Amino acid sequence: MAAAEGESNNAVASELGMSPRMVGIWRRRFLAEGLAGLEDRARPGRPRVYSEEARVRVLEMACTQKPPAETHWSVRSLAKATGVGRRVVHEILQEARLQPHRVGTFSYSNDPDFAAKVIDVVGLYLNPPDHALVLCVDEKTQIQALDRTQPLLPMRPGQFERRTHDYKRNGTIQLFAALEIQAGKVLSRVEARHRSREFIAFMEQLLKSYPRGDLHIIMDNVSSHVSKEVHAWHQQPRAQRVFFHLVPTYSSWLNMAEIFFNLLQAKVLRRGVFRSKQELVKSVLAYVDQLSKEGKPFCWTKTAEEILHAIK
Repeated sequence: MAAAEGESNNAVASELGMSPRMVGIWRRRFLAEGLAGLEDRARPGRPRVYSEEARVRVLEMACTQKPPAETHWSVRSLAKATGVGRRVVHEILQEARLQPHRVGTFSYSNDPDFAAKVIDVVGLYLNPPDHALVLCVDEKTQIQALDRTQPLLPMRPGQFERRTHDYKRNGTIQLFAALEIQAGKVLSRVEARHRSREFIAFMEQLLKSYPRGDLHIIMDNVSSHVSKEVHAWHQQPRAQRVFFHLVPTYSSWLNMAEIFFNLLQAKVLRRGVFRSKQELVKSVLAYVDQLSKEGKPFCWTKTAEEILHAIK
């Protein structure tokens, strides 16, 4: 199109960021063949091929064996063990979507009421009750106020931010948080310890912050949540509008408060430098305030049926 306007090869190359030689090739092909000349052509040489026997040998060894005295295969060790070239091994693994160098973790709940609890909790996420609030409550325990032994070296061109590997501990705090998923707001409380009495104090704070309507609390079943003290508090008249919904054992991923804690860890704690517990508390509460002001709802997407199907 630029050539049709009378521009030279050099001018077109400069405008489009190409070499004049490449512009000339495409112009000659269009002149000779029209639109058909603009289609990609097969590259020279035959494609790399490998025998089915080599493919089966690589896949079988990768999936059923381990290298001597090692925990997992690399492309080089697998190529050496199978007698197949490194590039071919790499292509076979990519084609089969196998990644021997990676490992993941999983946990399986042994809760006998797993299905019922999943249906209950996910139902609150997807269809919250009218005239009631759904709060995800959890604690992030043993948050350390870590200070580095030397000042940080700031980021500059060609060099990322650096810090010393050693650090000083300046104490720990316990953070109680309640995530109001529909509003994207967080209520928090900082304590020195993590016991039933601190959990009850946080529940009292929630009752004062939300003076009307039922409160549906999604939480895990740690001992400080289901103790005799908590049970006795829950029997009091003022606590009758609080309804506890326990997630199954080993299923903290069902509690969306964990999403908030992951954000806090990534944006404040992981690279934070805190010379005292007071600095740590100030930074944590500042992030809680900022997140609440933004007010972005936390949206659950999977249905209970999809979760149960995936587990099965």
